[in-house]
Amino acid sequence: MVELKWFIKSFKDLNSDELFDMYYLRQEVFVVEQNCPYQDCDEKDKNSYHLLAYDGDLLVAYLRIVEPGYSYFEASIGRVVTKLEYRGKGIGNILMTKGIESVQSLYHTPTVRISAQQYLIPFYTSLKFETVGESYLEDDIPHIEMVYR
Repeated sequence: MVELKWFIKSFKDLNSDELFDMYYLRQEVFVVEQNCPYQDCDEKDKNSYHLLAYDGDLLVAYLRIVEPGYSYFEASIGRVVTKLEYRGKGIGNILMTKGIESVQSLYHTPTVRISAQQYLIPFYTSLKFETVGESYLEDDIPHIEMVYR
């Protein structure tokens, strides 16, 4: 297993290198790899905490934590991403576990809502998320809301 350095920071506390790394990784996966041109950078970034995992100087995993009431009534986790070469090593499980723990610590709530790409339902259910509602298209990719309680 790779030894990663983990950081959680508010948007205003990110330095310019971390901000660049965050946007670079998100665009690498969500825009280029998934061939989905959309506006990745949005206003939610400014009102979020950002969980970053580095292997040396390379950002290899990331997610953002959006405060309750901004995207959903509950706190939410989004933009969950692991660099292609680092997938299949359990980093996604650690990333989400740390994300859930961070939500609980920051907002003192056990509940987290996500908008999951449908093909990842088995991954999120393994972390005790449950599907809610019907599936929908978001940027032409099938999604479904899921809740962790």
